[in-house]
Order: sequence, then C-alpha cells, then structure tokens
Amino acid sequence: MTAAVRRDVGTRGAARGSGTAFDDDFFARQPSVRSELPDPEPLLTNLTRCVIEVLAGARELEQMARWVNDDVYRHLLKRVVLGARARRVKGQAPSRPAFSIGRIHQCEPRDGIIEAVVMVHSKARSRAVAIRLEGLDARWRASAISVL
Repeated sequence: MTAAVRRDVGTRGAARGSGTAFDDDFFARQPSVRSELPDPEPLLTNLTRCVIEVLAGARELEQMARWVNDDVYRHLLKRVVLGARARRVKGQAPSRPAFSIGRIHQCEPRDGIIEAVVMVHSKARSRAVAIRLEGLDARWRASAISVL
C-alpha cells in the first residue's frame, strides 16, 4: 500500500471513529448478484399495492420501511402528508381504494438491478407505478418508486 493510500484510509477510519479503516466497507450494505436474490415479481406486486394504499391513507407508511431505501421513504412521506392535508381540506376520510394489479413489465439493466412498471387498474382510471429494485444483502430494496 502506498503512503497516500495509507494516509487516506487512516484518515477515513479516524474521521468516522471506527476501530479500523475497513469496518465501513465490511459492514455496509453489500450488492447482491441476481442468482442470490429471490423472484422480484411478488415484491413488485406487494410494493405496488402498498404504495397505492399508503397514498390513499388506508395503510401506514412504516409498513413499507424495510423494503425501501431512505430517499424513497422520504419522498413517500411527503406525498402522504400532502394527501392527508388535501383529504382534510375536502372533509374526506381515508378509504381503501378498489383496484387490481395488471401486467408487470420488467427489465434488468445490470446484474442485481430490476426496473419495472406495474399497471394498476381501478374503476375510474389506470395508472402505472415505476419501481427500481436493487439487490442488497441478498434481498431486494426499492431505490425509486414513482406513481404515474
């Protein structure tokens, strides 16, 4: 190891207060390859169902916390707050939406990454939910969710 690399590693470890410089790399989330991950389709279906129900106010956002990363959680939290405020102004109570899950279109741009669009059909309209799943620590986590 060169002196510059040793100095950088030593500084990084000292700045975070860890015992060794490599603790952060060892204990951080590790990317998983596709062969280590389960079938993503059940998770895509369940995440879509949960997102629609959370935005309608019929389900708590905390129930999805383990399946999404922090950025997605914060984004959904903003949408939940705005939706609750809009329902309160209109005098509407939260209700469980009636919908069905349609086709799931998915592709794998890189090993351990799934990008999918799940169609959601209700009486009034059809919507698309775009989800990006990343394999981390041998399980899927959503790194992006958009309801279109």
